[in-house]
Amino acid sequence: MLEVRTAVHEAVVGRDAVLDQIATGLVADGHLLLEDLPGLGKTLMAKSFARALGLGFQRVQFTADLLPHDITGGEVFDAAKGEFTFRRGPLFTNLLLADEINRAPPKVQSALLEAMQEHQVTSERGTYPLERPFLVLATQNPLELEGTYPLPEAQVDRFLMRLAVGHPTADEEQQILERRRSRKTDDVTVPQVLTTATFLEVQRAAEEVEVSPAVERYVVDLVTATRVDNRVDVGASPRGSLALLKLGRARALLEGRDFVLPDDVKGLAVPALAHRILVKPEPWIRGVRGTHVVQTAVDRVPVPKVR
Repeated sequence: MLEVRTAVHEAVVGRDAVLDQIATGLVADGHLLLEDLPGLGKTLMAKSFARALGLGFQRVQFTADLLPHDITGGEVFDAAKGEFTFRRGPLFTNLLLADEINRAPPKVQSALLEAMQEHQVTSERGTYPLERPFLVLATQNPLELEGTYPLPEAQVDRFLMRLAVGHPTADEEQQILERRRSRKTDDVTVPQVLTTATFLEVQRAAEEVEVSPAVERYVVDLVTATRVDNRVDVGASPRGSLALLKLGRARALLEGRDFVLPDDVKGLAVPALAHRILVKPEPWIRGVRGTHVVQTAVDRVPVPKVR
């Protein structure tokens, strides 16, 4: 996967931390939510990973007039055969970029939710499985909320991680300009490093990474700490524990280890758990967010010693 990171850097300058998190989430077979401002390279990152990993890629711009069959596909009458056939929509791909997902109405969000959770699409005449891997990388703008449909908590919880891209440094932004000037085109070529079959093998290898009972207990203690925090209405569910477990394994694999360290879990706790937490109204008004709750848990829960 080191070659994959190098390939992605052909298109994306800097942002090493978020690129590592995206790579970890994809290897962990999870859907990712990128919540940040426009123009920071979210689409470019998704396309670059799809190309480097050898995955099929589709991008859907979510809008208020979008209908479920616009993304799932639907039954179409074939006059030549005299029967209905299912025409596949853009969901039938390996990596789907759901751009500005909160601008689509609830019906569309529900259709996407079924695909994310069940890896299938239901139409009038049957159910159609999605090929593995099926990964959703969704984006939303945290500022412009007029005319949007906030994602329900059940759907937000389906995302393995919520990430922020962030602005590049001054040096990185200058390098972006230099690369664009040298290319003389907006198009960026990212070399393919893996095939779909090889990437599936990488995902399966992550399932073989060893997790000691002490690290498992550390995961449980972190998640439990988010539930007993007096600033919280609802803490992370067992799905949060499973997310940390999967991410810890993927991080260990990408670091070249066949066992998970507590630091693997600790470093991914905030993006894996913060979006699963509902803060009480009064702390929320004071500026407390899920990230603060998770960071408090990370600071307070003792880190186990693992050989």
